[in-house]
Amino acid sequence: MTPKLKKQLRKIVISALVYILAMSLPLPPLYQLALFVLSYLIVATDILKKSWRNIKNGQVFDENFLMSIATFGAFALREYAEAVAVMLFFEIGEFFQSYAVNRSRKSISELMNIRPDSANLLQNGECVVVDPQEVKVGDTIIINPGERIPLDGIVIEGNSGIDTSALTGEALPREVGKGDSIMSGCINLNGVLKVKVTSQYCDSTVAKILELVENAGSQKAAVENFITKFARWYTPIVVIIAAFLAVLPPLLLGDSFETWVYRALTFLVISCPCALVISIPLSFFGGIGAASRSGILVKGSCYLEALADSKYVVFDKTGTLTKGNFKVVEIVSPKLAPEKLLELAAHAESHSSHPIAASIIKAYGQKISAHRIKNLSENRGLGITAEIDQQHITVGSYKIMHQSHISVPNVNTPGTIVYVAINQEYAGYILITDELKPDSLQAIRDLKQQGIVKTIMLTGDRKNIGEHIGKELGIDHVYAELLPADKVRKIEELLQSSSTLGKLIFVGDGINDAPVLARSDIGIAMGGIGSDAAIEAADIVIMTDEPSKIVTAIKISQKTLRIARQNIVFAIGVKLLVLGLGAFGYASIWAAVFADVGVSLIAILNAVRALSLPK
Repeated sequence: MTPKLKKQLRKIVISALVYILAMSLPLPPLYQLALFVLSYLIVATDILKKSWRNIKNGQVFDENFLMSIATFGAFALREYAEAVAVMLFFEIGEFFQSYAVNRSRKSISELMNIRPDSANLLQNGECVVVDPQEVKVGDTIIINPGERIPLDGIVIEGNSGIDTSALTGEALPREVGKGDSIMSGCINLNGVLKVKVTSQYCDSTVAKILELVENAGSQKAAVENFITKFARWYTPIVVIIAAFLAVLPPLLLGDSFETWVYRALTFLVISCPCALVISIPLSFFGGIGAASRSGILVKGSCYLEALADSKYVVFDKTGTLTKGNFKVVEIVSPKLAPEKLLELAAHAESHSSHPIAASIIKAYGQKISAHRIKNLSENRGLGITAEIDQQHITVGSYKIMHQSHISVPNVNTPGTIVYVAINQEYAGYILITDELKPDSLQAIRDLKQQGIVKTIMLTGDRKNIGEHIGKELGIDHVYAELLPADKVRKIEELLQSSSTLGKLIFVGDGINDAPVLARSDIGIAMGGIGSDAAIEAADIVIMTDEPSKIVTAIKISQKTLRIARQNIVFAIGVKLLVLGLGAFGYASIWAAVFADVGVSLIAILNAVRALSLPK
């Protein structure tokens, strides 16, 4: 419990004890009144100050103002016990609100612990402790056992286990060694690691996550905006009604002013919109906190709300449903030795950053002779042309061969076919395959159980490969042989057709998916923390490569929205009932206290449930 909460609780306890003394001891009226006033001032001073400060700033109609007016009126009517009880129970409600918000905020702020304090920089053979922001790309740092990894990098020496739970929500450590990439924010468990830094602190994983967390509350859900507007109009309206209730019936009916002022004060206490104003934002804050503990970073409440209304999920294939670990499995050439065909393809692909190019270069396994390569040109999404050993080499898809008027056979083997042509003549092909992720199949099944109407896959691969994977996973529709621009057009078509049914989610993993992530209703970058473009464009970032986390995110969003709606219906329903009873004299201030503080407490406790992960 924070010092502020402890101070608040201490005030409540002291005030309650004085109140009990005033109620239980046989004291003269003047002494009893003194105890009531003392009990009132202990808990009411801060609320009265807030009310006065807000009035001076032109913000008259809020819960502090309502409580101040209601209790002053009760004192004027000599209803001392009720006056103190209203303020005491209101403060108890405020305490539980602060406690719940603090607990919810803590679930997110725990991520702030991933911020590194220092880095062990290797300079001239010596280790110097510096601020992580002083380290540059290419520098070497030492990470000792038990230390938090300060910057993204590649291990150049050492082996260790890495605790990634703060980022990904995964309990099991990940083993790393020479050549493996590591993310800042994780903890080095048991071995000394020498790491070459690949990102400055401002571009590191930890910096990106902290920025997302700090800005998570800025994008509010539609239901939150509705409650804010509702409270803005609702509060002054009920104050005006209370004023009429206090004045008009005595004037028109000749009844006692005291009776109707009491009813008006009861009406004011009931009308306080605390339950809604507090519990709705708290529900979404709790949902964002629950998601963060699962390694799912949500940029705002509005995306959590939209996720619950999603009916279409569109996947990129490579790196999203499949591992993206391409491997050369077959080399076919009618004229050349397989090794020679692979050598030419590897040299042609040597300047490409595409995963398929990397798999060809890895399969070749020898040093690339850059002086042999001239006039290299890449047609992104199609292939590459280059001059190698004074021969014109074309490497790539069926489309680039067709555009270059090169006749090639139509190979229907499942996998990615990379054709190779020498001097405009077909020379052979390289077959490359990619594995499905272990939980892709279960993720698709679970999505359909969560109410997703259609699952769709977009891929640049050939039609037979896309359909083969789609059938294996049980995906409803597959669109293949798409370039990045084609994917954007296809998403726009799907958005038009799905607009009346629900929101559309696109799930991608890298820089090529950024335009589609930005165009969809909800863009989810999966395992995309390493891609600046993916993080910038996505609305939700999943820290791991598990498609099943999409299901978790949808479950959290549905639970959060369900809790928010429950609180709206419950709070408004009870308040309208007791407001009606209070206006006609069937509800006392004690009933009003329940309708305000009691409903608020129940709504807050219900909202806190959003912090727990759905099963």
